[in-house]
Amino acid sequence: MNKARILVVDDEPEIVDMLLFNLLNEGYIVDSVGTGEAALQYARTQSSDLILLDFMLPGIDGIDVLRLLKSDKKTKDIMVIMLTARGSEEDIVTGLEIGAADYITKPFSLKVLNARIKAVINRHIAEDDPSQNKLIVIDSLTIDAQRHSVCVDGVKVALTMTEFMILHFLAMRPGWVFTRTQIINSVKGNDYPATDRAVDVQILNVRKKLKHAGKLIETVRGVGYRLREITPQ
Repeated sequence: MNKARILVVDDEPEIVDMLLFNLLNEGYIVDSVGTGEAALQYARTQSSDLILLDFMLPGIDGIDVLRLLKSDKKTKDIMVIMLTARGSEEDIVTGLEIGAADYITKPFSLKVLNARIKAVINRHIAEDDPSQNKLIVIDSLTIDAQRHSVCVDGVKVALTMTEFMILHFLAMRPGWVFTRTQIINSVKGNDYPATDRAVDVQILNVRKKLKHAGKLIETVRGVGYRLREITPQ
């Protein structure tokens, strides 16, 4: 995706100016609006690849903007990264479950912001390419989706179907944080009657079976789980 178009949605002028300056320097095409209503209007009438969405907005707040974006056929595929205040775990969980691609807590470093944006864009490209989803290799872990097999250091690991599906779901988007609800919905479908504890037990079992590679599955306190992204040396 060359010269991705990014919409910044924030009502704090200092933050908007900082983001615009940084993103333009990174080579993106950037625009900004200061309200939820303006963000929805822009998304429905202009082309955007990604939206940086602050949750504390005047008028329609970020949660409702995100919900409306994801329920509209015209805008549901736009990638959204949440900008949220520290400690607002409820916002983070809700946003991820509605469909946000990632979140960044304020204050944040521009280096982290740029890395998150690039990661989200690259993963979006990979998701559109079926050839990227056949064999997943992350550090010592290899997942073959076609054969439903998992190996650690070349040694096959026996997982149940549910355990495999959870691991594969996380591995499809390394670095992304998923709530327990998102994880169980991906495996069993929406409205499956499973508790958070049930997901925790499955994750614990997968970690044990993967042995040292189990450390790749990280707990994000108050939110859920992610498979750690390994940066090539």
